[in-house]
Amino acid sequence: MKKFRLYFEEHNRGPLTQLWLQFQRQHAAVFGLVLFSFFLLLTLFALILTPHDPYQQNSDLLLLAPSWSPEGLVQYPFGTDDLGRDLMSRLMKGATYTFGIALITVIGSLLMGLALGATAGMSKGVKSSIFNHVLDLALTIPSLLLAIIIVAVLGPGLWNTTWAIMLALLPQFVHGIRNAIQDTLRQDYVAAYRLDGASNWQVLRYAVLPNIWEHITVMATMALSTAILDIAALGFLGLGAQAPTSEWGAMIADALDLIYLAPWAIALPGILVFASVLSVNLVGDGLRTAMTKRRDN
Repeated sequence: MKKFRLYFEEHNRGPLTQLWLQFQRQHAAVFGLVLFSFFLLLTLFALILTPHDPYQQNSDLLLLAPSWSPEGLVQYPFGTDDLGRDLMSRLMKGATYTFGIALITVIGSLLMGLALGATAGMSKGVKSSIFNHVLDLALTIPSLLLAIIIVAVLGPGLWNTTWAIMLALLPQFVHGIRNAIQDTLRQDYVAAYRLDGASNWQVLRYAVLPNIWEHITVMATMALSTAILDIAALGFLGLGAQAPTSEWGAMIADALDLIYLAPWAIALPGILVFASVLSVNLVGDGLRTAMTKRRDN
């Protein structure tokens, strides 16, 4: 009787509550959510949390070892770089550039992809065919390579990198949303909407979009990990954030010459890039699994 009551209560909750119940049963996904929240808070409050000025140079503290080393100081937990700048403050500030800019690029690309994908999914005939061929051609180019091409045209810099990655992610958003819309349009309830006299806009708003938001959410989380890697890669190649910006990829590139003298200067930003991508992938996989289980139930 108790199991039946719990089952009944769970299945009479709202869709978001059911989704959370399925999500929290996955320990890896919950760990990813905690890690993701940490990077999000670090992105929003980096200026308040940094113990030192990320760009303040100190010639007396060049290449100071982390505090766990006998040569380190407690005031500089992660040590300093070759200009005496506090690495912990630079890493915290770097979350704003690598993780924060990635969020902006994904949101911007998603909004543009939603508009273009809806147009492509609702259109038919020659216009739809031409659009699909152009989209398929764009999808054959890897996002990083496409971003490099765009940056080569716009020029290096953090904001040009933002636009480049936003445009590089756009084809996969348009492709995914278009396919989701076209699959939904084949459902019987859409045909019932049309028979009831609904226009294309009403069908899209009331019948299609509410039923593909789960697919869009998962797609956005996967694109976020790609955006983080692309931003770090462009910064490493010298095409993204420029010195003295404390973007994680640029920090790795700046510390390449110090790999034997100060290996922590390379390892720490690399670990943060790995951890941020891992958190996003764990959350994305958890959401996809939770949505699948909720539908099956």
